[in-house]
Amino acid sequence: MRNEKDLLQLMNAHFEPLKLEIKRKQNVSVEFKKEELIQALSFLKSHSYRHLSTISCVDWPEEGEFELVYHLFSYDDLINISLKTRIKRDPGIFQTAKEIWPVAEFYERDIHDFFGVKFKGNDNLEELILENWQEIPPMRKDFDTRKFVNDKYEWRDYNGQKHTD
Repeated sequence: MRNEKDLLQLMNAHFEPLKLEIKRKQNVSVEFKKEELIQALSFLKSHSYRHLSTISCVDWPEEGEFELVYHLFSYDDLINISLKTRIKRDPGIFQTAKEIWPVAEFYERDIHDFFGVKFKGNDNLEELILENWQEIPPMRKDFDTRKFVNDKYEWRDYNGQKHTD
């Protein structure tokens, strides 16, 4: 069973991570160049990190980037590891991880739905929740929630009266 420091040494020996960090006990974060991330995911799966908990996305519009975060867990080491990379917001394309973990297809569909990121190699990016959505993806920070709500819904106060601005 590896500890957090052993895991970071293993990653550093096989890759050139941008940043290695022990967040707290049993929780590690590693940042990669986008060109190395898929290879690092495959490597970790072969080193007991067989559980892909989820994939999340963070929007950094000021920097013109999305940050993709792959959350893995090892039942042998009892360590959570987050592998991060950044991609350009425009065009917002990254390689799929579904060949490594088939469940990645679902998480990638979710990220595509809510952020608009496309995953090369995932031919099933149809909507999960936002059927017939016509706006920019709603989890992007430049999505104007107030404008959307004002355009789509009529406000009423709690006693059922229409609200006027």
